[in-house]
Amino acid sequence: MSEPKKKILMIVLDGMGDRACPDLRGLTPLQYVRTPNLDWFVGHGRSGICDPISPGIRAGSDTAHLAILGYDAREVYSGRGPFEAIGAGLDIQPGDVALRCNFATVNSDMEILDRRAGRIKDPETTMLADSLDGIEIDGIECFVKASTEHRAVLLLRGDGLSPDITDCDPGEDSFLLRCMPKDPDDDDAAFTAQVVNAFMDECHERLKGHVINRKRSAAGLPPANILVPRGAGEYPTIDLFTEKYGISATCVAGVALVKGICKVCGLDVYPLPGGCDGSLDSDLILKIGSVLDALNEYDFVLMNIKAGDIAGHDGDARSKAEVVKRVDEAIGILKSEMPDNLVVVITCDHCTPCSLLDHSGDPVPIAFYTKGMVWDEASEFSETGCAKGTFGRIRAMDIMPIVMDLANRTEKFGS
Repeated sequence: MSEPKKKILMIVLDGMGDRACPDLRGLTPLQYVRTPNLDWFVGHGRSGICDPISPGIRAGSDTAHLAILGYDAREVYSGRGPFEAIGAGLDIQPGDVALRCNFATVNSDMEILDRRAGRIKDPETTMLADSLDGIEIDGIECFVKASTEHRAVLLLRGDGLSPDITDCDPGEDSFLLRCMPKDPDDDDAAFTAQVVNAFMDECHERLKGHVINRKRSAAGLPPANILVPRGAGEYPTIDLFTEKYGISATCVAGVALVKGICKVCGLDVYPLPGGCDGSLDSDLILKIGSVLDALNEYDFVLMNIKAGDIAGHDGDARSKAEVVKRVDEAIGILKSEMPDNLVVVITCDHCTPCSLLDHSGDPVPIAFYTKGMVWDEASEFSETGCAKGTFGRIRAMDIMPIVMDLANRTEKFGS
């Protein structure tokens, strides 16, 4: 008799991988914190390390999640903006161009003083976004919607638009960049860049005197007086995950970007209770509860935990270590309540070293577990601990074939 099919849970610890942290005695946060529950999955399964794209490539959260879901990001990726827009609830139509944005703080010389405006978040971001929504420039409608924390989305709609434009975000606290066409002979791109620059000028005029920013300045907080766009793109054409693998699927995530990626790929977005957003202090216990509920309804569940990435971008190794501790506590609930017919994968989408304040091209730890599988000698969920496992070094695109086989959901190749 053939083995019964199993369900699949993929847990993505966003940006949790790291490099040696001086504040943690030269250890990574995953090495520094005792994690008995994460380690249980390593000790009762098989592990390895994983390159989100390929060795040395610094993956974004978007391209990494696409790869984790089994897609070749080099073929299907069309920019981060559309995923963020869809995840935030905007309706993208053919010909639209979407850009991911940060609310930021600039001075009168357009020097960026804080790329995240003190990590401003809802409801302030919603009120600021509403004041920008509906601007029209040269016949182009500009739709703005707040996203996760300090993020927002700018959607351009009209004739003659192109996503082939440069970012306005310098990637660090420096002077704001002007948008440019990637090809100076591309008239549509030149027009689109002109619209984006005009939008930023109008945006700054509207935001610098906004009541929210007057209150923030009075309280000694950085004003969110500019919206900085990047990652322009059009709606991507992607084969549906549910059809590709023949399974029902959902995601449990609070981050608009991840929700947008999953929507585009055909996964449902599972509703979350309050307190389970993508912030640093998101309630991971409640999120695990939603995962367990979702497993009653779906064959495949992807869970994203964003907090480690936030701490990494802030360069706060001790805060990241606290996130590891909270993750392990939540994983303990999963361990005690998960069904027997389950394949569990625990990994990261990329490393966000505290020393870099950004993503790196380092491989990430990965552990596979299901009841009855052969164990290897790895015993610790960390960058070095998982490297001892028998899966060796794989790519994120290898994950789905492996878990589908562990879940008894693959067809034999050959006779």
